[in-house]
Amino acid sequence: MNKPLQIGITGGIGSGKSLVCKIFNALGVPTYDADSRAKMVMTTDGILVDAIKKEFGVLSYDERGALNRKYLADAVFNQTEKLKRLNELVHPRVALDYEQWVSRHTNVKYVLKEAALLFESGSYKVLDSVVVVTAPETIRVQRVLKRDPHRSLQQIQEIIRNQMQESEKIERADYVVVNDENVLLVPQVLSLHKQFTV
Repeated sequence: MNKPLQIGITGGIGSGKSLVCKIFNALGVPTYDADSRAKMVMTTDGILVDAIKKEFGVLSYDERGALNRKYLADAVFNQTEKLKRLNELVHPRVALDYEQWVSRHTNVKYVLKEAALLFESGSYKVLDSVVVVTAPETIRVQRVLKRDPHRSLQQIQEIIRNQMQESEKIERADYVVVNDENVLLVPQVLSLHKQFTV
């Protein structure tokens, strides 16, 4: 069975990962959005659902079986150990979901895995290359303020502080896409697409 090349796409909040993925999608490249898949897995994977209920209580889900985000967020907010425990439960199940997803895409040259915490979660280790999307912090903050009106400036800055430093991500990247509104995005993506399809 031919496995496609597996390329990771990451970057800090507001860097433009999703926009870059949309350009790749327009080129016909399948993309696994780890954050939205994780939300799905947290309600459809029986093993994970049971583990979350056991660890955080039955109130983690409502009577319809939907994830009680507010309750869980409150349970792990500012509790490093509890957040770590939640991630320890979720990441392996998402990794399994990703593996199964890749096995359904053997007919393409490469696939993308978009994840905010690609390095932090260790999931970059199974990938062939990692692309980091970068933008200056001031631009990133402005984008998120516009995109997520429910977030305050303090919350956004807190998220940025809790994510791996931009400089470290760039250092660990195989490829860097600059999304600072000066350098054109499409030519950068086309150039990568050409390299990945050789």
